[in-house]
Amino acid sequence: MTTPDVTVTVIVYNDAARLPRAVASLRAQTHADIEIVISDDHSTDDTPSVARELAAQDHRIRYVRLAENSGGCSAPRNRAIEIARAPYLMFLDSDDELPPRAVELLLAAHREREVDFTMGAVRRVRVDNGRRSTWMPHLVSERRTLEGIEADPRLLFEHLSTSKMYARSFLDRHRLRFPEGIHYEDQLFSAQAYCLAEAFTIIPDPVYVWYIEPFAAADSASISNQRHKISNVRDRVHVQHLIDDFLVSSGHAAIREDKDFKFLKHDFRMYAGDLPYRDEEWLRSFAEIMNPYLDTLAPGAYTRLPRPERVVLQLLRDGRLADARLAARGLGHGVAPRQVTTDDSGAPYWGDRVPDSEQARRELDLSDLELDTRPFPSAQFRHEITELTPGPGACLTVTVRTYDPGLRLPVGPQRAGLLLAPGGRRMTVPFRLDPVRPGVFEGTVELDLASAPIPLHGFEGVRHPMVRLQQQGLSHSGLLLAPLDFPTRTARIDYHSGTTPHEVTIEPEGRNPGRLQLRWRPVGVTARVIRPVIRRIARPRIRRAAKLASSLLR
Repeated sequence: MTTPDVTVTVIVYNDAARLPRAVASLRAQTHADIEIVISDDHSTDDTPSVARELAAQDHRIRYVRLAENSGGCSAPRNRAIEIARAPYLMFLDSDDELPPRAVELLLAAHREREVDFTMGAVRRVRVDNGRRSTWMPHLVSERRTLEGIEADPRLLFEHLSTSKMYARSFLDRHRLRFPEGIHYEDQLFSAQAYCLAEAFTIIPDPVYVWYIEPFAAADSASISNQRHKISNVRDRVHVQHLIDDFLVSSGHAAIREDKDFKFLKHDFRMYAGDLPYRDEEWLRSFAEIMNPYLDTLAPGAYTRLPRPERVVLQLLRDGRLADARLAARGLGHGVAPRQVTTDDSGAPYWGDRVPDSEQARRELDLSDLELDTRPFPSAQFRHEITELTPGPGACLTVTVRTYDPGLRLPVGPQRAGLLLAPGGRRMTVPFRLDPVRPGVFEGTVELDLASAPIPLHGFEGVRHPMVRLQQQGLSHSGLLLAPLDFPTRTARIDYHSGTTPHEVTIEPEGRNPGRLQLRWRPVGVTARVIRPVIRRIARPRIRRAAKLASSLLR
């Protein structure tokens, strides 16, 4: 048998349904001189028969099966490395794909200049809504060859092993293999590869398609989507210790701050967004695991973070777990704290007290947020639902409390509006916020979803109402945070005198900031006939005519 140019390993475990799609993406590669190794981590479903059938269809495919399940990605990848015949190696997960030119482009980069590995862009596809994005686009935006990770330590954020093509000689020279018996093995393997490589080339072309299932069932969710497990926290911190030890032993301690910043900005940040949904016992266990490691990180890594993230970290380190959960709501969305407290110098601190320690005062000081001086459209407020009462049909009575820690709103009642735009058409429900005490206002708004301006052809999707405030001709729109545990309610609404029926679900968002969430789903003739027809109409002229007809019928 001739030696193939590239060996691509597909690792699989109990994924008989998606394995053919992954393999098909390899068989369709524009560079055909490849070896395909299906490495099965001892699946117990139909994977073995599916894999053998695929191997029978194409002489380039080899199937290997581990004698027992390893419980991770490392062992099946390492087993494939042992038997791979090509001088260049790539890795693919069974639930993902390679774009048609992935092998061609990465191999061409190797042949253009001798490097230890080449890498390209990763295209992310949300399974639930089809939305596409590029993973870490700023790191792969241009073609370049780097002589060592010190040339751009930001690449530590791109820790995927599957976006790269490795020279077999590089892996063997350094005895570089995937660490077995641990999770988050990609992070350690990639950190080692970056540090050991004398040169590697980055190309801007997409070389991997990563399918994201953020709301997969707990028993089938990826390791990264199992953050609700304390064991997951322990695994992630453990691999960070291993990376830290390797940086020292390999002579790369100088990039420790960059690696620590990556951990805080990426790994910890994912847990931070989940904190509002965790109970007290989980939070205590999380702090017991996380805090000792946080104390080892470079101080400079903290100073590179946005202030709201530093606040959550410090509250956790101080053991103020309920406060940390409160501060985590709305991270990245400009949501203000409920309260700030100033010291004798006038410095504002997060919460109801001046911090005791110098470190806490440094981290909880909100001066750089300019709560009292920033332009009104970008001012920070906090809007929370304190009471939500369902009425007849799809009516809601919503009590909103607005916190204004920067005292931007004048004394007295405030005019406000609840904004909603299903189907691209805005609906504004005015209401009044009355002062409760300095910096706190409260008001009640009646929301009748039957009056929402739904298009004639219906609307399917999710919307989150916003609160709008106005001051001296300027407006500000902010998130509306909902109680996290109110019961879901679904009502049928016959829009347009019954010609456009929908089911509307009112629920807490259940993730991210935890906003009030409204979900529309067409039913009846709208779902069976009208929307399928609309989806098939692609010509712009017909779409404009449909919009005109819809406007005339309103």
